Amino acid sequence: MERKSTDILIAGGGVAGLTAAAAFGTAGFDVTIVDPTPPVTSSEATGADLRTTAFLQPAQQFLEAAGLWQRLAPFAAPLQIMRIVDAAADPHVIRDFDAADISDQPFGWNLPNWLLRREMVARLNDLPNVDFRSGTGFKNMLARDRSAIVTLSDGTQLDAKLVIGADGRGSAVRNAAEIGVKTKRYGQKAITFALTHDAPHNNVSTEIHRDGGPFTLVPLPDHDGKPCSAVVWMDHGPEAVHLSKLDQAAFEAAANDRSAGVYGPLTLVSKRSVWPIISQIADKITGPRVALVAEAAHVMPPIGAQGLNMSLRDLASLLELAQANPTELGDRQMLDAYARARHPDIKLRIAGIDALNRASISGGALAQDLRAKGIQMLYGLTPVRRKLMELGLGAGR
Repeated sequence: MERKSTDILIAGGGVAGLTAAAAFGTAGFDVTIVDPTPPVTSSEATGADLRTTAFLQPAQQFLEAAGLWQRLAPFAAPLQIMRIVDAAADPHVIRDFDAADISDQPFGWNLPNWLLRREMVARLNDLPNVDFRSGTGFKNMLARDRSAIVTLSDGTQLDAKLVIGADGRGSAVRNAAEIGVKTKRYGQKAITFALTHDAPHNNVSTEIHRDGGPFTLVPLPDHDGKPCSAVVWMDHGPEAVHLSKLDQAAFEAAANDRSAGVYGPLTLVSKRSVWPIISQIADKITGPRVALVAEAAHVMPPIGAQGLNMSLRDLASLLELAQANPTELGDRQMLDAYARARHPDIKLRIAGIDALNRASISGGALAQDLRAKGIQMLYGLTPVRRKLMELGLGAGR
């Protein structure tokens, strides 16, 4: 059997993997991307990912360079204000972090994951140097001095200078490279869904804290003429499973209670999905001819829109190094530079999100009082507030 050569083999056809293929393909590299499961590109199809992704400013710039933003912009809802509501406090503590304080652009833009897959696959179809093998997965690999021989699930083999593991928290690429992970479990799950409401969201992303975890409403474009938001509702695992199985009327009543009435009556307009909440970090993010990105390298609770935006920072760093010395793509020097650039930042941000999540879980009166006072203090110090917003966008540490 003839073995095809490629510059880059990307394992994983989720949002991160598709973005990687578009970015490296647009930059002129020969790319093969594989995923055992064909992407679901309709909200009504079985297996549709009903979560949404908020792309922050640096991510938007990366998507534009990859030829993706032009396709996504018409469907994106801007995030101008990040609102924190501590509903456990009496009266409620409400503080708005406005992007106008640090930028003339919104913090970011929100899009449904199924739609991202649809538009990203369309972009790959426009790139003749990108081969998307949907329905074919990564099986194993043998790393050599100048390349890696990758065997796919259909028995074919590829000779790749660089293998990018973008295949999720159970990454087959990471396992093949014998890289371990450290995992923290919180006993939480997240319910994701979309709903309409009477009050306009005014491009405000609202994170409501009580106990069990935040209830976050993220702006979406209008649905059937009504204001619409995507919701990530984090709670203790058994409670989240119970809520997800309620009939629509009972679930809407529970969501209205948990939302503290910030947007008025809520109406469910999508299916519900349930996801486990963990933190996970790979012991290393590189191996011989291998770079791990996105959830193959790091997983964190969905707080502050950090997850996929960190993943795109992985890709931006890797692409910059590849373009700086394309003839040595995937060599040890390049991968060592990638590890130095990304692993410390990953560790720091996971630690920060871990602390925020633990604070949001607590239902104790003392912890809730401390949380409310902390929100008030951080918001009240203008230089600190601005620095926090800059850090959230990925500007420094």
